[in-house]
Amino acid sequence: MSEDTPVEAGKKGKAEEKESEADKKKYEFIEDLPGVGPATAQKLRELGYHTVESMAMATARELEPVGVSEKKAFQIIEAARSAIGISFVRADELYKMRQTVLRVTTGSKAVDKMVDGGLETQTITEFYGEYGSGKSQFCHQLCVNIQLPPERGGLNGAALYVDTENTFRLERIIQMAKHLDLDPEQVVKNIIYAEAFTSDHQMFLLENADEIIKKNNIKLIIVDSLTAHFRSEYIGREMLAPRQQKLNKHMHKLIALARAFNAVAVVTNQVMAKPDQFFGDATHPIGGHIVGHTSHTRIYLRKASHGPIRIARLVSSPYLPEGEEILKVTENGIEDVTEEEKAAKTRGR
Repeated sequence: MSEDTPVEAGKKGKAEEKESEADKKKYEFIEDLPGVGPATAQKLRELGYHTVESMAMATARELEPVGVSEKKAFQIIEAARSAIGISFVRADELYKMRQTVLRVTTGSKAVDKMVDGGLETQTITEFYGEYGSGKSQFCHQLCVNIQLPPERGGLNGAALYVDTENTFRLERIIQMAKHLDLDPEQVVKNIIYAEAFTSDHQMFLLENADEIIKKNNIKLIIVDSLTAHFRSEYIGREMLAPRQQKLNKHMHKLIALARAFNAVAVVTNQVMAKPDQFFGDATHPIGGHIVGHTSHTRIYLRKASHGPIRIARLVSSPYLPEGEEILKVTENGIEDVTEEEKAAKTRGR
């Protein structure tokens, strides 16, 4: 049995690379996937699957309403996954893949340092705190910062903003854009906005966002606030289980989008007080363990005793230690505090 010469082996290797590249490029639209005809594609779009990336993150059970068998559903999903390269990898290969994770600045160098250089793509970052603590201010600032070039801490991308509490203000965006010497008109054009009126509407918006994300180069997905509608609609202990199930599904859709499109996902969360807690901070985020487990990075915001000073505490991260930094919210946006302001804050304690 003859062995390939180095030249033949090289040609064969290049041919195989070209074939694998062709396989990846072959599935540009969901109609290109094997077993997906025009009728099936239409049903998939009605379910919220508009791109190959979103199909790769689907489960066979989620495709049941389309009317395809479980076996066929697995085949369609596997084809989509092969196109974007989801498979077993060695840890050293995973390390190389982690280099594709990007970061966006928060506007505060101190907070950026606390979260290892900025908020990272492919994960969910949660900001929680009382009203007026600066959660929505961070969201507005990130909408502007994401449009900065990489050398200034941005990703040259656009933002998708799902607003559940009617807190989004274009006037604030324009203020922040001017401070960063960006064209306010262009910045506003790069923000895709949607207001969610109910929890079901909120879930529907995210389930049908994949095509918009791909078409508009969305690199930041914001849900402000994640829990407001769920909290007001699911009242009483008997409604806790269905609320948590829906929240779980909603957050898993968000992380699937963030991973498929290499985007930063940010949610804000309301808080509740625990009157039976006599020691420590009695303020806790809504959503329980479901939200806690799915949010990779949790940042607790609280107001200082006076002025624009805010305290950001890193409560949870997969690999970073807990930390606390001081920042301020001004007309310009999120900024670092001066040494004098830090000294005054310390004296105020």
